[in-house]
Amino acid sequence: MATYKIVMVRHGESEWNQRNLFCGWYDAKLSVKAHTSQLTRAHITLASILAEIGQADLPTHKTWRLNERHYGGLTGLNKAETVKKYGEEQVQIWRRSFNVPPPPITEENKYYRGIVDDDRYSKGPKGDEFPTFETLKLTIDRTLPYWNDVILPQIKESKQILIVAHGTSLRGLVKHLNGMSDQAIMGINLPTGVPFVYELDEYLKPVVSMRFLGDEETVEKAMAIVTGQLKTK
Repeated sequence: MATYKIVMVRHGESEWNQRNLFCGWYDAKLSVKAHTSQLTRAHITLASILAEIGQADLPTHKTWRLNERHYGGLTGLNKAETVKKYGEEQVQIWRRSFNVPPPPITEENKYYRGIVDDDRYSKGPKGDEFPTFETLKLTIDRTLPYWNDVILPQIKESKQILIVAHGTSLRGLVKHLNGMSDQAIMGINLPTGVPFVYELDEYLKPVVSMRFLGDEETVEKAMAIVTGQLKTK
């Protein structure tokens, strides 16, 4: 029997999703298709959801620990052009391996200063702790402390929790909740903008996993993306 419920959603399509660019920690805006705003893609997705359900005044918490994976030196590069330059096999290793990092971002990258000097990280990682790249493993390592220290205590208080984050950070939570292997999580994609529900028992183990919300067509498309039957960029 389910005791707790939590809803998660990957942010809506960003301009860089639309342009097929590696994004990571860069503050790409949502595409016109998703929404027009100067806020970050996760934050505006959350604001849009709360406005839609008539609860825009609910308390929200923001943290860099739920950021997308830092794509290092790939940040800002077109994915298709990167494949032509380095080969599909190498790019797939950078994108999908569990613990092989992309090249580090350097000051020569035109997006470097915009990331490093972002005021939102003033209370985040400092100095050498500020990442120049991340793997899926490193992303999970900095996401789980927030799950354990901040989110879980609120779940145990039976609060209704909505997490709006990014594809890789949410994949880390999915891996953790479902006890998935390193290999299994590499094959999981999450659709943008489609909420999914976890129902947990008293021991915080899933009794319902990744139940997508929406009309029949939306749910079918979401599941096709998750299982790899429908490819994403």
